[in-house]
Amino acid sequence: MKTIDPSSYQNIVFFTGAGMSAESGVPTYRGKGGIWRQYDYEEYACQSAFERNPEKVLNFHDLRRRAVLDCHPHEGHQVIARMPSATVITQNIDGMHQRAGSRNVIELHGSLWRLRCDHCGTRKEDIGREYETLHCSCGRWLRPDITWFGDMLDESVTIRAMKLIASSDLFISIGTSGTVWPAAGYPALACDSGAFCIEINPEPSGATSFDLVIRNSASVALPELFRMK
Repeated sequence: MKTIDPSSYQNIVFFTGAGMSAESGVPTYRGKGGIWRQYDYEEYACQSAFERNPEKVLNFHDLRRRAVLDCHPHEGHQVIARMPSATVITQNIDGMHQRAGSRNVIELHGSLWRLRCDHCGTRKEDIGREYETLHCSCGRWLRPDITWFGDMLDESVTIRAMKLIASSDLFISIGTSGTVWPAAGYPALACDSGAFCIEINPEPSGATSFDLVIRNSASVALPELFRMK
């Protein structure tokens, strides 16, 4: 396998999807065995469900948080974390990159470990097996600060992600299907901007424009790709 010296690049971006976390045992939301094959998202993961029964929705996400805490970052996460200047742009909401030690993480779809109040705008970090509180100081219900079905992505987050991708000189896409927009266009944006583009995915994705395609898992491919001293 080709090896990469990260010191040869100025702006490295890792773009990660569900396959990155699935290796750690985190259940995916779509696809075979996905959460939404077992649960109806209209009951647990949309604004109307929250408005109907906020406690039911929060209890569901509380169970998801506990399941994620029982999983652990794999060697692929650790390899990325050992590149402190690299940026991670992730579709995952599980915080696995941060647990591995990465600090420059952009979460396109929000985080299981953050709550927000849509009434007063408060955002609150909440990391643990159980929520510290379900209510904002203003008295309203707090909701998970994640992108549910029917929600719009945070425009400021997507703009920041696209600017970083457009300025990258090494772009590595890992475990993403390449079919969900706008993220599906990120590899082409990186390629058009002159970055060397790599895909790591055991299964063929819908994305194109890669200079190097590695059909292996991230936990195996990343340590071999980046043999850092």
